[in-house]
Amino acid sequence: MAQASTKNDNRHSALGLSDEQAIDMYRIMNAARKFDERMLLLQRAGKINFHVSGIGQEVAQVAAAFALDREQDYFLPYYRDYGFVLSVGMTLRELLLSVFAKAEDPNSGGRQMPGHFGSKKLRIVTGSSPVTTQVPHAVGFALASKMKRKSFVSFVTFGEGSSNQGDFHEGCNFAGVHKLPVIFMCENNQYAISTPLNKQVAGKISDRAQGYGFDGVRVDGNDALEVFSIVKKAREKAANGGGPTLIEAMMYRLSPHSTSDNDLAYRTKEEVDLHRGKDGLPLFKQYLIDCGIWSEEQDAEMQLAIRKELDEATEYGDKAPFPAPESILQHVYANDMEQGGRR
Repeated sequence: MAQASTKNDNRHSALGLSDEQAIDMYRIMNAARKFDERMLLLQRAGKINFHVSGIGQEVAQVAAAFALDREQDYFLPYYRDYGFVLSVGMTLRELLLSVFAKAEDPNSGGRQMPGHFGSKKLRIVTGSSPVTTQVPHAVGFALASKMKRKSFVSFVTFGEGSSNQGDFHEGCNFAGVHKLPVIFMCENNQYAISTPLNKQVAGKISDRAQGYGFDGVRVDGNDALEVFSIVKKAREKAANGGGPTLIEAMMYRLSPHSTSDNDLAYRTKEEVDLHRGKDGLPLFKQYLIDCGIWSEEQDAEMQLAIRKELDEATEYGDKAPFPAPESILQHVYANDMEQGGRR
C-alpha cells in the first residue's frame, strides 16, 4: 500500500486525481514499457513476426486516457498506443494473443497486424494499416454523438507524419464546421519513420486548428499531469457543446520505428540518449516519490508483479492455438460461417 500523501500542493490532487489514481497511471505506464521491451526481444528471437514500438510515448497516452470518460467515450488509437489501450481496459494477455496472432486475440482473431486495436466492449474502434484513416472515423462517431444527443466524446490519436495526410484535414474541417465533440491528439514523436520533423512540418501542428475554427494547444508529452489537465479540459469543452480540440503532445520515439527499422541510419545514438534523459516515465516516478506516495521499495515490488504478469501472458499467448484454416472467411461474407460456404 502507498503511504498517505504528505503534501497539500500535489499537482495531481489539484487536478482531481487521487493518490491511488496517480499510482495506477504510473503502473500502467510501466506495464506498457515492459510489454514493448518484451516484444522487441520476442521479435529478435523469432517468436513473433513484427512489432511497432511506442517506447517514449507511454506517459502522454496513459495521462490522456485517465482524463477521458473510460465508461462511455469512444477511442480510436493508433498503432503505438499500448499504454492507452491498457488504460481503457485491455490486458497484457490480450496484447500477447494479438502479437502471436492467435485465435483468442480479441482485436481481430489473429488477422490484423499487431497494434491494430479493436474492442466493441471497450469502445476501441478497429484501426486500419493506412495511416490517419481513424481521424474521419472519429469525427463520424462524434457526429453520431451529436445527432443522437448522447454525452460521449470521441478521442483519436495519430503521429505528426499522419497530420500531413488528407484524412486529417478533411476530418478537422468537418469537425470544425459542425462543432463536434471530438479530441484530436497528435503524438509528435519527431520522426515519420525516418523523416525528421523539420522536413515534415513548417510550423506547429497545433496551430492548424485555427484554420478549422477550433482550439489547438501544444503540450509537453513527457509531463503526465500537463497532458491530463489539457485533455480533461478538452473533454469538458467537447461534452458541453464547445466543439473539437487539437492537442499536439511533444515527445520523442526512443526506439526504432518498428522491428524492420534501423533508426541509427537516420539519427545518432547521442541524439537518442539526449532525449532518453527527458523520458517522462522516470520523471513521473520521481514526482510520486517527492509527493510522499511512492518509494523505491514499492517500485521494486511493482516491477516484479508486472514481470510476473507479463511472463504469464507471454506463455499463454505462445501456447494458445492459432485460428483454424477454415475460419479464414469469417466476417468476410454475410452469414458465411453459419451456412458453411460462400453465398
